[in-house]
Amino acid sequence: MVRSRTAFGPDAARAPMTPRAFESRTAVHRSSARVTLVGELDLDTTPQLSEAVAACLAEQPKSLCLDLTGVAFCDCAGLNALLTARMSVLQAGAEFIVEGIGPQPARLLALAGAADILPDARIRQARQHPATARREPLSPTTRLWSPLG
Repeated sequence: MVRSRTAFGPDAARAPMTPRAFESRTAVHRSSARVTLVGELDLDTTPQLSEAVAACLAEQPKSLCLDLTGVAFCDCAGLNALLTARMSVLQAGAEFIVEGIGPQPARLLALAGAADILPDARIRQARQHPATARREPLSPTTRLWSPLG
């Protein structure tokens, strides 16, 4: 089974946030499934990810690979959709694999602390970058800003 869907967003009545088309392709062969995403994973396009994962899981695969090679941008809605997809796949008893995470999605996942949840070398690299490295937690008495300068 191979499916492909292209859209600008779920609601045609309003202008989409995503300026370019987003495409999701699914393929299920025997016991493995693959969802390939191309475009920007944001508020407008996350329903396609959920639909693609659900369609694959209906075939009861033993593993599902999420290919993000074509995803150049991911916002917080996209991050939530990725984590929801992971949870759905694991609850279905299948193995969840993520491939091809680009620099921007990797940085977002590292900042969100998802490096251990969605393991990928790029996320680990982004987590080690000085701009995303974890700092010591703030104490309750730490002053972040003072009106007096």
